Amino acid sequence: MPKFAANLSMMFNEVPFLDRFAAAADCGFTAVEYLFPYDHPAEVVAERLRAAGLAQALFNMPAGDWDAGERGMAALPGREADFAEALDTAIAYAKVIGTPLLHMMAGLAPATDPEAIKAYRGNLKRATERTGEAGIGLVIEPINGRDMPGYFLNDFNRAVDVLNETNAAHVKLQFDIYHRQILHGDVIMALRQMIPIIGHIQIASVPERHEPLTGELDDRRIFAEIDAIGYRGYIGCEYRPAGGTHDGLSWMKKL
Repeated sequence: MPKFAANLSMMFNEVPFLDRFAAAADCGFTAVEYLFPYDHPAEVVAERLRAAGLAQALFNMPAGDWDAGERGMAALPGREADFAEALDTAIAYAKVIGTPLLHMMAGLAPATDPEAIKAYRGNLKRATERTGEAGIGLVIEPINGRDMPGYFLNDFNRAVDVLNETNAAHVKLQFDIYHRQILHGDVIMALRQMIPIIGHIQIASVPERHEPLTGELDDRRIFAEIDAIGYRGYIGCEYRPAGGTHDGLSWMKKL
């Protein structure tokens, strides 16, 4: 049976962020992930995590001005200094909170723009070196253009090429089943092929991004496949509850 991590950016929005750790634990989760912890001191987040008895699965590096529409800075030419500062912040938080993985968001830029490609490669190289020195894993994630129009890393095959080029054992693929289905389909075969480079898995139903077992995919079969291919990490529940978070958790009892 897969291990699930509650995504506190999307789930348990009925309570303030710092109270979501206890809420997740009360519902039986043993781990959490979220987009960003940076609105709160790292020590405060770490204490909420510890008090709830939870493991930290992953969080994102700072992604620029999120409220203004930025979705990462790695592929943004001219923002290298901002990226470096964000990387330092993420590593500092990761050390205090104890996350094994950081997600590096690429940002909004044309995927074929030579300057964006150059910026992405340079920033990924820097992030690879710094996270390696810190003993922290790094993941990159293809994101579909319906949810995030203009996102630079919008193709799983391109992500595989990037990882092969990077050739660092601690840098891997964040395989989001929701994004995979919208971008390419062929979810199970891709899981089989890409398992050597998968560092983290996330799930939501397709097409509405609600609870698993409520969409067009056979999520039970996908979970069975994840077990069969030997993935032993957490599966992040990065979905938007269709109603209340607690009511929507009935899907877990059906597995």
